[in-house]
Amino acid sequence: MQSLLPFPDRAPTDPAILDRWLAAAYEPPGGRWVRACMISSLDGAATLDGRSGGLSSAGDRAVLAVLRGLADVVVVGAETARREGYRPADPHPTLAAGRVSAGRRPAAVIAVVSQDLRLDPELFQGDPGSVLVITSEAAPAAGRHRLEGEGADIITAGTDRVDVRHALEILADRGLTSVLAEGGPRLLAQLYAAGVLDEVCLTMAPWLVGGDAPRILRGEAEPGQLRLDGLLQDDAYLFARYLVRPGASGPVTPDQASLSR
Repeated sequence: MQSLLPFPDRAPTDPAILDRWLAAAYEPPGGRWVRACMISSLDGAATLDGRSGGLSSAGDRAVLAVLRGLADVVVVGAETARREGYRPADPHPTLAAGRVSAGRRPAAVIAVVSQDLRLDPELFQGDPGSVLVITSEAAPAAGRHRLEGEGADIITAGTDRVDVRHALEILADRGLTSVLAEGGPRLLAQLYAAGVLDEVCLTMAPWLVGGDAPRILRGEAEPGQLRLDGLLQDDAYLFARYLVRPGASGPVTPDQASLSR
């Protein structure tokens, strides 16, 4: 693995040192920061055989593990959680000790966004507080009672559907300010449309998939041009970091992009 941008640098081969090298490359700024992590084939597919993991590689998994190791909370849509078999996050072997010494949990909290509350009970087999459920007031009462009986910590954000902006505010009130959104495409579209997405970490996988697989963003959103802030390469895979907002003014428009050159 090597860095191409913002400057060339060869990654170390020792796994622990590589983890710290990646952590330095992806260290988020202070305060609330909402980062999405997605993967796409060369023809734009976000999944292979229905799962994003089908496009992955060892390097991609190493980057994802470090992104999780840096985050306070991983936010994921219920459909993605079901398809990918989500469970409570494991502490990162290299980064967990530093988290604990800084007064943080050993691993990121998993927050599943669900309207119908159809979630695998095994999600809630971890330590108390390791998994949250984000839903709306319109969520079925029976599902809410069932999950509460399984020990779920449920956050209500929104009336008829989940209000992602309000959900992030509630997470921030709990001290969960460094957010990693792992999809799916509908959740990413909601975050982007709400103007709360700060960064997109995109793995470009050397695959052609065809068919009707979803793109990384599915839903209504205003087009906006992002700014490339970093690029790593591992074999035929590319790992790009794009900034969605240079400040707090919303997505970068074409006019703003031309002014910033």
